Amino acid sequence: MEYEEIISKIKQEKIVAVIRANDADEALKIAQAVSKGGIHLLEMTMTVPGALDIIKELSKVVPKNIVVGAGTVLDAITARMAILNGAKFIVAPSLDLEVMKICNLYRVPSIAGAATPNEVLHCLEAGSAIIKLFPGNAFPNPKIIKSIHGPFPQANIMPTGGVSLENVKAWLDAGAVCVGTGGSLTAGAKTGNFEAVTKEAEKFIAAVK
Repeated sequence: MEYEEIISKIKQEKIVAVIRANDADEALKIAQAVSKGGIHLLEMTMTVPGALDIIKELSKVVPKNIVVGAGTVLDAITARMAILNGAKFIVAPSLDLEVMKICNLYRVPSIAGAATPNEVLHCLEAGSAIIKLFPGNAFPNPKIIKSIHGPFPQANIMPTGGVSLENVKAWLDAGAVCVGTGGSLTAGAKTGNFEAVTKEAEKFIAAVK
Protein backbone atom coordinates (compact mmCIF):
# COMPACT_ATOMS: atom_id res chain seq x y z
CA MET A 1 0.00 0.00 0.00
CA GLU A 2 1.18 3.49 -0.84
CA TYR A 3 1.22 6.49 1.53
CA GLU A 4 -2.12 7.93 0.43
CA GLU A 5 -3.81 4.52 0.42
CA ILE A 6 -2.78 3.86 4.00
CA ILE A 7 -4.09 7.21 5.23
CA SER A 8 -7.32 6.64 3.32
CA LYS A 9 -7.72 3.18 4.87
CA ILE A 10 -7.13 4.53 8.38
CA LYS A 11 -9.82 7.16 7.84
CA GLN A 12 -12.19 4.62 6.34
CA GLU A 13 -11.74 1.89 8.96
CA LYS A 14 -11.66 4.37 11.88
CA ILE A 15 -10.33 2.00 14.57
CA VAL A 16 -6.67 1.32 15.28
CA ALA A 17 -6.03 -1.55 17.69
CA VAL A 18 -3.22 -0.57 20.06
CA ILE A 19 -1.49 -3.81 21.03
CA ARG A 20 0.41 -4.07 24.30
CA ALA A 21 1.41 -7.47 25.63
CA ASN A 22 3.82 -9.22 27.96
CA ASP A 23 5.39 -11.33 25.23
CA ALA A 24 5.34 -12.08 21.52
CA ASP A 25 2.91 -14.98 21.80
CA GLU A 26 0.31 -12.85 23.57
CA ALA A 27 0.79 -10.01 21.08
CA LEU A 28 0.27 -12.33 18.11
CA LYS A 29 -2.85 -13.80 19.67
CA ILE A 30 -4.24 -10.31 20.30
CA ALA A 31 -3.49 -9.35 16.69
CA GLN A 32 -5.28 -12.45 15.46
CA ALA A 33 -8.24 -11.88 17.78
CA VAL A 34 -8.87 -8.24 16.85
CA SER A 35 -8.42 -9.03 13.15
CA LYS A 36 -10.95 -11.84 13.44
CA GLY A 37 -13.32 -9.31 14.99
CA GLY A 38 -13.02 -7.01 11.99
CA ILE A 39 -10.35 -4.50 13.04
CA HIS A 40 -7.75 -4.31 10.30
CA LEU A 41 -5.40 -1.61 11.61
CA LEU A 42 -2.87 -3.01 14.08
CA GLU A 43 -0.50 -0.80 16.07
CA MET A 44 2.20 -3.01 17.55
CA THR A 45 3.74 -0.98 20.36
CA MET A 46 7.48 -1.00 20.91
CA THR A 47 6.92 -1.85 24.58
CA VAL A 48 6.12 -5.42 23.53
CA PRO A 49 9.23 -7.63 23.83
CA GLY A 50 10.44 -8.48 20.32
CA ALA A 51 8.03 -6.00 18.72
CA LEU A 52 10.14 -5.55 15.58
CA ASP A 53 10.22 -9.30 14.94
CA ILE A 54 6.47 -9.47 15.51
CA ILE A 55 5.88 -6.72 12.96
CA LYS A 56 8.10 -8.57 10.49
CA GLU A 57 6.23 -11.83 11.01
CA LEU A 58 2.78 -10.25 10.82
CA SER A 59 3.68 -8.31 7.69
CA LYS A 60 4.49 -11.60 5.96
CA VAL A 61 1.42 -13.58 6.98
CA VAL A 62 -1.56 -11.25 7.38
CA PRO A 63 -4.03 -10.77 4.51
CA LYS A 64 -3.61 -7.66 2.37
CA ASN A 65 -6.54 -5.95 4.09
CA ILE A 66 -4.63 -5.94 7.40
CA VAL A 67 -2.26 -3.00 7.92
CA VAL A 68 0.45 -3.34 10.56
CA GLY A 69 2.07 -0.28 12.08
CA ALA A 70 4.44 0.47 14.94
CA GLY A 71 3.48 2.37 18.08
CA THR A 72 5.27 4.02 20.99
CA VAL A 73 8.11 4.92 18.64
CA LEU A 74 10.42 7.25 20.56
CA ASP A 75 13.41 7.71 18.26
CA ALA A 76 14.50 7.70 14.63
CA ILE A 77 16.46 4.44 14.86
CA THR A 78 13.40 2.57 16.08
CA ALA A 79 11.25 4.21 13.40
CA ARG A 80 13.64 3.13 10.65
CA MET A 81 13.92 -0.42 11.98
CA ALA A 82 10.14 -0.69 12.25
CA ILE A 83 9.70 0.48 8.67
CA LEU A 84 12.38 -1.91 7.38
CA ASN A 85 10.59 -4.73 9.19
CA GLY A 86 7.30 -3.91 7.48
CA ALA A 87 5.52 -1.23 9.53
CA LYS A 88 3.17 0.73 7.27
CA PHE A 89 2.59 3.60 9.70
CA ILE A 90 4.45 5.00 12.70
CA VAL A 91 2.77 6.21 15.90
CA ALA A 92 4.52 8.24 18.60
CA PRO A 93 3.24 9.63 21.91
CA SER A 94 4.85 12.99 21.15
CA LEU A 95 6.53 14.84 18.31
CA ASP A 96 10.12 13.90 17.51
CA LEU A 97 11.45 15.69 14.43
CA GLU A 98 14.01 12.97 13.71
CA VAL A 99 11.25 10.36 13.66
CA MET A 100 9.31 12.59 11.28
CA LYS A 101 12.33 12.83 8.97
CA ILE A 102 12.56 9.05 8.76
CA CYS A 103 8.84 8.72 8.02
CA ASN A 104 9.05 11.39 5.34
CA LEU A 105 12.17 9.78 3.86
CA TYR A 106 10.48 6.39 3.49
CA ARG A 107 7.05 7.85 2.64
CA VAL A 108 5.40 6.15 5.61
CA PRO A 109 2.50 7.95 7.34
CA SER A 110 3.40 9.38 10.73
CA ILE A 111 1.04 9.85 13.65
CA ALA A 112 2.71 12.14 16.18
CA GLY A 113 1.26 12.87 19.60
CA ALA A 114 -0.04 16.21 20.84
CA ALA A 115 -2.00 17.46 23.85
CA THR A 116 -2.06 21.24 23.35
CA PRO A 117 -2.78 23.65 20.48
CA ASN A 118 0.91 24.52 20.34
CA GLU A 119 1.84 20.86 19.98
CA VAL A 120 -0.82 20.38 17.29
CA LEU A 121 0.70 23.30 15.38
CA HIS A 122 4.19 21.78 15.58
CA CYS A 123 2.88 18.41 14.40
CA LEU A 124 1.25 20.04 11.39
CA GLU A 125 4.40 21.98 10.58
CA ALA A 126 6.44 18.78 10.74
CA GLY A 127 4.09 16.98 8.35
CA SER A 128 2.33 14.54 10.67
CA ALA A 129 -0.30 12.82 8.52
CA ILE A 130 -2.55 12.28 11.52
CA ILE A 131 -2.18 13.77 15.00
CA LYS A 132 -2.60 11.53 18.00
CA LEU A 133 -4.54 13.39 20.70
CA PHE A 134 -2.89 11.87 23.75
CA PRO A 135 -3.81 11.06 26.39
CA GLY A 136 -7.42 11.16 25.25
CA ASN A 137 -8.75 10.54 28.74
CA ALA A 138 -7.25 13.86 29.81
CA PHE A 139 -10.08 15.42 27.79
CA PRO A 140 -13.40 14.22 29.27
CA ASN A 141 -15.38 15.98 26.54
CA PRO A 142 -14.70 14.83 22.95
CA LYS A 143 -15.80 18.28 21.78
CA ILE A 144 -12.19 19.32 22.39
CA ILE A 145 -11.67 18.25 18.78
CA LYS A 146 -14.13 20.88 17.57
CA SER A 147 -12.14 23.45 19.53
CA ILE A 148 -8.91 22.25 17.91
CA HIS A 149 -10.50 22.42 14.48
CA GLY A 150 -11.29 26.10 15.06
CA PRO A 151 -7.72 27.26 14.34
CA PHE A 152 -6.61 23.97 12.74
CA PRO A 153 -9.42 22.67 10.49
CA GLN A 154 -6.87 20.73 8.45
CA ALA A 155 -5.75 18.59 11.41
CA ASN A 156 -6.60 14.89 11.24
CA ILE A 157 -7.11 13.96 14.89
CA MET A 158 -6.87 10.46 16.39
CA PRO A 159 -7.70 10.36 20.12
CA THR A 160 -5.93 7.57 21.98
CA GLY A 161 -6.09 6.69 25.65
CA GLY A 162 -9.42 6.08 27.33
CA VAL A 163 -11.31 5.36 24.10
CA SER A 164 -14.05 2.86 24.91
CA LEU A 165 -17.26 1.45 23.49
CA GLU A 166 -19.13 4.07 25.47
CA ASN A 167 -17.37 7.07 23.93
CA VAL A 168 -15.94 5.97 20.57
CA LYS A 169 -18.94 7.27 18.62
CA ALA A 170 -18.80 10.60 20.47
CA TRP A 171 -15.14 11.03 19.50
CA LEU A 172 -15.89 10.37 15.85
CA ASP A 173 -18.98 12.58 15.87
CA ALA A 174 -16.84 15.38 17.33
CA GLY A 175 -14.54 15.25 14.31
CA ALA A 176 -11.92 12.56 14.94
CA VAL A 177 -10.87 10.83 11.70
CA CYS A 178 -10.15 7.65 13.66
CA VAL A 179 -9.41 6.44 17.19
CA GLY A 180 -6.75 4.32 18.83
CA THR A 181 -7.97 1.88 21.45
CA GLY A 182 -6.07 -0.65 23.50
CA GLY A 183 -6.95 -1.40 27.12
CA SER A 184 -10.70 -1.39 26.61
CA LEU A 185 -10.46 -3.50 23.46
CA THR A 186 -7.95 -6.10 24.61
CA ALA A 187 -8.87 -6.49 28.29
CA GLY A 188 -9.77 -10.14 27.78
CA ALA A 189 -6.18 -10.97 26.89
CA LYS A 190 -5.13 -10.44 30.50
CA THR A 191 -6.91 -13.65 31.43
CA GLY A 192 -6.15 -15.46 28.19
CA ASN A 193 -9.68 -14.95 26.88
CA PHE A 194 -8.92 -14.01 23.29
CA GLU A 195 -12.44 -14.89 22.19
CA ALA A 196 -13.59 -11.99 24.37
CA VAL A 197 -11.12 -9.75 22.53
CA THR A 198 -12.67 -10.79 19.23
CA LYS A 199 -16.17 -10.08 20.51
CA GLU A 200 -15.06 -6.68 21.80
CA ALA A 201 -13.58 -5.89 18.40
CA GLU A 202 -16.89 -6.78 16.78
CA LYS A 203 -18.67 -4.42 19.16
CA PHE A 204 -16.29 -1.58 18.29
CA ILE A 205 -16.87 -2.15 14.58
CA ALA A 206 -20.64 -2.09 15.11
CA ALA A 207 -20.37 1.07 17.21
CA VAL A 208 -18.74 3.10 14.46
CA LYS A 209 -21.04 2.05 11.63
